[in-house]
Amino acid sequence: MTTPPTKKPFLPPRWFIHFFWRLHRGLYKVSGGRLGLRRPKPTSYGLMAVTTKGRRTGRDRRVMLAYFEEGPDLVTLAMNGWGAAEPSWWLNLQAEPEVEVDLVGGSRAVVARTASGEEREHLWARWREFDKQLDAFAGLRPRETVVVVLEPRSTSS
Repeated sequence: MTTPPTKKPFLPPRWFIHFFWRLHRGLYKVSGGRLGLRRPKPTSYGLMAVTTKGRRTGRDRRVMLAYFEEGPDLVTLAMNGWGAAEPSWWLNLQAEPEVEVDLVGGSRAVVARTASGEEREHLWARWREFDKQLDAFAGLRPRETVVVVLEPRSTSS
């Protein structure tokens, strides 16, 4: 007996994904940060704005990311809309891991790192609570999707 082939999850065309990302950032900017963010809930992830410094240009780059809270940490995925390439914001964070994130209620100074081993498995399982197709989407990428942990840092660093 063979297992039936699994259906690939639907992804909109890349142009649509990029358009939506720009629209989301624009809404956040035009509203002065009043729109575009949300707190995570037990059954859904939150949305935050992360501003990195471009590793080549040195210019500020803002991206809107899904996240959930794990104790004092914020957890997100470096998945680039499930495209093959690593997201630029993640490459920028690797070059300069100390950043500010905007959340509902204010900003937070954080330092980024990669989750690995048992921690990664635990956090990946938590993401599955929000997205039942997580493994199917991750299977569209040629490499393992990085789980990014944003830990609080003191503002004096």
